Amino acid sequence: MLLALDIGNTNISVGLVRRGIVVATRRAATNPRASADELDLLLDGLLRLDDASFGDIAAIACASVVPALTTAVEAIAERRERPLVVASAGTVPLPIRVDRPAEVGADRLVNALAAQRLYGTPAVVVDFGTATTLDCVAADGAYVGGAIAPGLELGLEALAARTAKLPRIELRAPDRAIGRDTVSAMQSGTIFGYQALAAGLLERVRRELADANGRAPRDVKAILTGGLSGAPWARSLDGVDAIDPELTLRGLAILHAEVTGGEKLELGLP
Repeated sequence: MLLALDIGNTNISVGLVRRGIVVATRRAATNPRASADELDLLLDGLLRLDDASFGDIAAIACASVVPALTTAVEAIAERRERPLVVASAGTVPLPIRVDRPAEVGADRLVNALAAQRLYGTPAVVVDFGTATTLDCVAADGAYVGGAIAPGLELGLEALAARTAKLPRIELRAPDRAIGRDTVSAMQSGTIFGYQALAAGLLERVRRELADANGRAPRDVKAILTGGLSGAPWARSLDGVDAIDPELTLRGLAILHAEVTGGEKLELGLP
């Protein structure tokens, strides 16, 4: 099996991939100061939750935005004697038409690869994570940039931390936009406000990508992914073609297959 690792600022997502299919997923909190030994123990424990071990792993594919943990994964792969593919502008098999390709997050490139291979182009991937990112793939399959906004939970934490009287609240959409108490007012501003932010960005990015490729906006596919992609407020966004929470892990499977075997990996759509 392939061990797919999506290392983000908040969570590490782990996927077990067998013959191109993600057969199991786990998630743990990211500790950016974890040593290679500590990360090895964490991964071993997560594998055991699915009755697996490193003995079942033939190779590792990793997309990381935490450089220290990228180094730790490289040490683990060397110690375990497992081949490793690390996603980067130099390894993801897509043309990258931005000013500084090396600065683009590995997960964003992997998402673009998965969108291109699985859903077609032109496309926009909206990833609801610690940050909310929109990534654009042109009609010819090139990554052409996107947008980055603070994530919903990040904004909510900042609101509670930087104010004296506003509490931490449950992420739940209220019945109405006009809140009658502090909690419902915060839920309205957070959920409905964030929904409007995401919808507005998606509409504008979709229109610009369509214009640049000589297409109608409706011809630009919109794919949602990330930890909050399945939330009701996200599912209700207009014009969404697919919700694929495992897009990054599936993209890592595609990356590994193409980098090591030179062939495209056909994965079933969710």
